[in-house]
Amino acid sequence: MVIKTDEELQGIKRVSEAVALTLKQMRAYAQIGMSTKEIDEYGRGLLESLGAKSAPFETYDFPGYSCISVNKEFAHGIPSDKVILKNGDIINIDVSAELDGFWADNGSSFIVGEDLQGLQHLVDTSQEILAEAVAQISGGVRISDIGKLIETRARKAGYTVIRDLGGHGVGRSLHEEPDAIMNYYDRYDKLRRFRKDSVVAIETFISTLSTNIETSSDGWAFSGSKGGFVAQHEHTILITSGKPIILTAANGI
Repeated sequence: MVIKTDEELQGIKRVSEAVALTLKQMRAYAQIGMSTKEIDEYGRGLLESLGAKSAPFETYDFPGYSCISVNKEFAHGIPSDKVILKNGDIINIDVSAELDGFWADNGSSFIVGEDLQGLQHLVDTSQEILAEAVAQISGGVRISDIGKLIETRARKAGYTVIRDLGGHGVGRSLHEEPDAIMNYYDRYDKLRRFRKDSVVAIETFISTLSTNIETSSDGWAFSGSKGGFVAQHEHTILITSGKPIILTAANGI
């Protein structure tokens, strides 16, 4: 989406704040012993109280209101009353929604309780890489250069990136052009550049082992082709001629 009017700017700000506050409160709500279904229902109530509708539920008939992935699930995990959080689990909550015809997206991985699996460094690295990548985005910057930054930083930290998941345009629908803002350097992607006044969702997929995904038998959840764990962090941003405006800054990541 390219912002052309103040009405559009205010609309995208409202939905971005809604998903950001929902994600922040879902993170705080998640505790050892809870099911991911409980957390999802809590998030549904938050979105509804803000006048927003779950994007995956409304758009894709996803069997939940947010994607909640635990441990070896990399993304698109279905909330379930059978998945009970344990001390040391790594969990990812991805919240996207529609409000008054505008859409926004954000997500965050974090550790529940103690870092028993030694994954806090992975989580911290993902968050730091997202911050570094976002800070480098402005109108005219090549999309592939941001992928290169993410991949290079991940490798230096001892991790891989998932090559078949990435960010995307957002605004008047959940997924818009540019539709593949990848986490690696695509040397053939020489022409695409970020456009000033456009809205995009930038997200990291930093892994301990895998570089690709596999779809589980439920048809939704992704895991790694070589196993391991992944950390994802995501912001919806408005691109400017200088530093971008982080529209989902209220999520606290």
